[in-house]
Amino acid sequence: MEGSAIEPRRGSRQSQQPEVRFHGDPSMLRISDADRNKVAEVLRQAAGDGRIDFDELDERLDATFAAKTYADLVPITLDLPAHVAQHESARDHLVEQSGHVTPAHRSGVPAATMHDSTWVVMGESKRRGAWLVPERHAAFALMGTVLLDLREASFAGPHVTITAGAIMGEVRVLVDAHTHVVLDGIPIMGEFTQGKDKTPARLGRDSPTVSIKGFALMGSVTVERQPPPGTPRKFLGTY
Repeated sequence: MEGSAIEPRRGSRQSQQPEVRFHGDPSMLRISDADRNKVAEVLRQAAGDGRIDFDELDERLDATFAAKTYADLVPITLDLPAHVAQHESARDHLVEQSGHVTPAHRSGVPAATMHDSTWVVMGESKRRGAWLVPERHAAFALMGTVLLDLREASFAGPHVTITAGAIMGEVRVLVDAHTHVVLDGIPIMGEFTQGKDKTPARLGRDSPTVSIKGFALMGSVTVERQPPPGTPRKFLGTY
């Protein structure tokens, strides 16, 4: 009828909406063929060095050329020495595209939960996996153990502060190779220290900083630099 609106037929192209994966997280931006080729070159070099066999090379190349976002590329080279340089390149591109960036050492797993504090009395509490560390976090252990694993966590800012207190207990903080650590605590018949690194530090101008302050009374507050979760125990501390 003249003057009436024409509705698109069900199932037509006009009614179909493409899936949008980007929700403000720069790691979900779409990658280019050049990005895929850079990762492929890293994989070929790793195979030439004997770090991966040719069957694994084929599998990773398939995953590389099927990848759609930067987050898809991260796990492919996570266990290879060239991963750091490759990830920094991706990070620089993300800065140009969005003006901000998820910390370079974080995986593509989104952090959905934030914890302002962790307290335990004669027990044990653990923060692991993908979680959001606020700019200020409080941890306290009384005759118990608190574990704060920051290796897969995201930070609310470039500098976060953890105020830790241990009375006849333990507060243990785990960081990865890309996190700068500042310790400022008081041990009273206890220990407030950074343990021996089990992976070499790879710090850059954009590395986040974790400041740990507080006290340890007949207890301990320690921080350790460790490789990513899941690294075989035989590789710990062998650098």
